[in-house]
Amino acid sequence: MSKLRPLHDRVIVKRLEEERVSAGGIVIPDSATEKPTRGKVIAAGTGRILENGTVRPMSLKEGDVVLFGKYAGQEIKIDGEELVFLKEEDVVAVIEG
Repeated sequence: MSKLRPLHDRVIVKRLEEERVSAGGIVIPDSATEKPTRGKVIAAGTGRILENGTVRPMSLKEGDVVLFGKYAGQEIKIDGEELVFLKEEDVVAVIEG
């Protein structure tokens, strides 16, 4: 894959696949599943530039598994891989553990 470096307070996320089997053991077909809202940060910018010119460092880093809004960000396809560009504020949580 091409080397991407997001600018400022942006991150590039690769969606992680969701479970395709319900709690009752029913297999859910691809056509009935929604796009995952969980992903892994594959690149992060340096941070947000504040009005006084200082940079607030990112709270996200490469490798973090995050949750984001269903309609957040901009989807792109690079080297056949689907990625999502997000602003740091579009990420609602980091999954730890």
